[in-house]
Amino acid sequence: MSDHNEVKSTKMNYSVDRPKAKNPVKIEDLTLRDGHQSLFATRGRTEDMIPVAEMMDEVGFWATETWGGATFDTMHRFLNEDPWERIRTLKRYMKKTPFSMLLRAQNLVGYRNYADDLARAFVDRASANGMDIFRTFDALNDYRNFETVVPVIKECGKHFQGCICYTMTEPRLGGDVYNLDYYVNKAKALEKMGADSICVKDMAGLIAPYDAYEIVKALKAAVKAPIHLHSHFTSGMAQMSHLKAIEAGVDIIDTCMSPYAFRTSHPAIEPLVMALLGTNRDTGFDIRALADINEILEKEILPKYRHLLDDTKLSIIDINVLLHQTPGGMLSNLVNQLREMDALDKIDEVYAELPRVRKDLGQVPLVTPTSQIVGIQTVNNVLFDDGKERYKMITGQVKDLCYGLYGKTATPINPEVQKKALKGYARGEEPITCRPAQVLEPELAKAQEEVKGLAVDIDDEVLYAIYPVTGKKFLKWKYGKEEPPEEVRAKTLEEALAEQELVKKAKAGLLVEKEEKEAPAKGENLRTFNVFVDDDYFEVGVDEVGGSPVISYMQQMPAAAPAQFAP
Repeated sequence: MSDHNEVKSTKMNYSVDRPKAKNPVKIEDLTLRDGHQSLFATRGRTEDMIPVAEMMDEVGFWATETWGGATFDTMHRFLNEDPWERIRTLKRYMKKTPFSMLLRAQNLVGYRNYADDLARAFVDRASANGMDIFRTFDALNDYRNFETVVPVIKECGKHFQGCICYTMTEPRLGGDVYNLDYYVNKAKALEKMGADSICVKDMAGLIAPYDAYEIVKALKAAVKAPIHLHSHFTSGMAQMSHLKAIEAGVDIIDTCMSPYAFRTSHPAIEPLVMALLGTNRDTGFDIRALADINEILEKEILPKYRHLLDDTKLSIIDINVLLHQTPGGMLSNLVNQLREMDALDKIDEVYAELPRVRKDLGQVPLVTPTSQIVGIQTVNNVLFDDGKERYKMITGQVKDLCYGLYGKTATPINPEVQKKALKGYARGEEPITCRPAQVLEPELAKAQEEVKGLAVDIDDEVLYAIYPVTGKKFLKWKYGKEEPPEEVRAKTLEEALAEQELVKKAKAGLLVEKEEKEAPAKGENLRTFNVFVDDDYFEVGVDEVGGSPVISYMQQMPAAAPAQFAP
């Protein structure tokens, strides 16, 4: 008999009885962060989370992810929302369920490594505002980039979840780099750092079902911390991988409410609830309560965001992920870059060059920001290299990576590429081997001085320090120093539905372009009238253009008709 039998069914009378599972699978819901980040360009507004917040708080989630990742950037830049206020606001509605955030280690919620003083301040303020669980990852799995933020998480009494970014160089788990030993050793390193739980972070949806089983089994045997699986649906394998991970004894699974699930997001919670019903891993969730939440999301919330959903193809999976082992978002960025340069015909060359660039740069996991670093350099190579020379145009981010500013790569960077990248590099031509932040100057005090008179508290100062240009603009909006542009204004449901109706009519060919005509000359019969609307008045010109006169003159009736006499 196979050892893939950790899930046991129990007999039950489904209409009246539902025994509590001995070892229920814990669920973290990602709807309010990674769900809308994956499907709707991170444009989810706080006001659209409030209608379901209290209902979600009653479901019984292990945690709900509400913050971090790209939300901090998008909120202040595109939504005119204070990122810190989202935590405080949602906390008023969700008092039972712990809040989780995605922390990019020394990258915080940005796209580069920040100085230690700023990193400490950020984690402290996130904790003070109400964050409970810090899901912490480094794009290179270089845990030296955890050394500043983790002690602050612990000092604040919060939950430190250490992540292992999952990636491959082979069609399946294995090879010289990303094999089972690699992941086990990373888990042991996280446990030594004091991880309260360990997450296998599969950002591209690459983990195959039986590989998920093997990894979870191995990690459960190697460490004591709970094991958490995070896998995007992009490739279509995540639901199967979830079940095999559950069979292997995984403790926590990530899902989304079904309107925010699938495509490049995550599997939906509802099928998993029913799949585990009556087993020893039963979630205990009420499927009817989930349905009630979904109804609100579908009818009242998602119509505002439907226009952001990528509906350029019918398939809800991206087979390119299986072919090229790259996240869906990265692939779409590559396509956009080529389209902007009128070079979309070179997409196959980009796919061929991508693994070569990745290997040259140390077989880095493809997750923010390394996915962007590898992707942009790949496009540059395809567009500008020739048969005689490669890497003719090297980006600043690749130079930083070669210098060591992001950390240590899984395999050594190609020495020739590294030497070429660092020729004339401002920080020096010899790469560093120390923890990256050790070469960074303190940032917070300088930022505080620069934003003096505009920022009113430490939260404003930290926001500005991480995003100086867009952060300053947002603070001007926030405090009435500058009028926010129309595009950052929230749309009402009615406006969104009206726009969708126009789009529907346009696609059906029902919209007729109005013919523009020159204004006619004013006629000799033009009359001017004063028109009053409430307290406003307008002067209007009226001109007869044919037919019966618009204005006719009648003989005035007498005040009273003369009396009639009988004959």
